[in-house]
Amino acid sequence: MTAAERMRRMRARRKADGFKVISSWVPSASGQQTSYSSHRLLEARSLAMHAVIAEKINRDPGLLAIAHRNLSRWSVRWPDGSPPWLQEWRQILLRPWPEIAALLTEPSENAARLRQSSPFPGVLTPAERKRIHEAFRT
Repeated sequence: MTAAERMRRMRARRKADGFKVISSWVPSASGQQTSYSSHRLLEARSLAMHAVIAEKINRDPGLLAIAHRNLSRWSVRWPDGSPPWLQEWRQILLRPWPEIAALLTEPSENAARLRQSSPFPGVLTPAERKRIHEAFRT
């Protein structure tokens, strides 16, 4: 199988999985192509994961309890003083679900920062995580 055939198969598989194929870089303000950044790829993958998490919790609000349990479990690690992000997530999880979902899927710097310490591990199944990781493989 040629490289082109493998690429066509991979694109067809990703399309069947519901991922939109994006095949161009957006030029910078100066008109030059931006350089590749693995950090950008990781942020995009995190955003995609949290979009799927938000969709799942929207369908089954009971899954939000996983995030609360994670925060409670993590709080035990820091009995003398928790890191700032832990308290920040506690406050966020007190908000109404639509606000939380909007924050999870927001492409802002602040939302990207919060996703780095996300309390949502365990919401996605291993198969869902694998599908997203494969879609963002370099």
